[in-house]
Amino acid sequence: MTITLASPAFEPNGPIPARHTCDGPDLSPALAWSGLPAGTQSLALIVDDPDAPDPDAPKTTWVHWVLYNLPPTAAGLPEGIPPSALPPGTLQGTNDWHRTGYGGPCPPIGTHRYFHKLYALDTVLPDLKHPTKAALEKAMLGHILGKGELVGKYQKKR
Repeated sequence: MTITLASPAFEPNGPIPARHTCDGPDLSPALAWSGLPAGTQSLALIVDDPDAPDPDAPKTTWVHWVLYNLPPTAAGLPEGIPPSALPPGTLQGTNDWHRTGYGGPCPPIGTHRYFHKLYALDTVLPDLKHPTKAALEKAMLGHILGKGELVGKYQKKR
């Protein structure tokens, strides 16, 4: 089942404003979702960039944000949400800067794509103690009821 995932900050496949990147205050974009499948017990959000470091020769997928156990009653996240304001029960994973929280686009070269992926799960996951994206994906195996995806693009200002 497909979940609708959107942001008032940018259109699907459109440019991500600098305010959500290292060229600005690096605030997480506001996100809104709808169409969660019946039986959804929690949500997980992963934001990553499969074009790192160079979109013409990608070598890795850079992880920007990992959240899980968002309650299904949440319909989105406001811009620049601090950890203390995350919906009750939400837990954070570790991004590729080896910290929790949002880290915005900051590509070294070229225009990169940033995938915002929201997963509806049939369970509430145990506390995974700040998991990496890979550890969260492993924990989600067999529990995904639906997914929504929003892609934005960014090229660093020179």
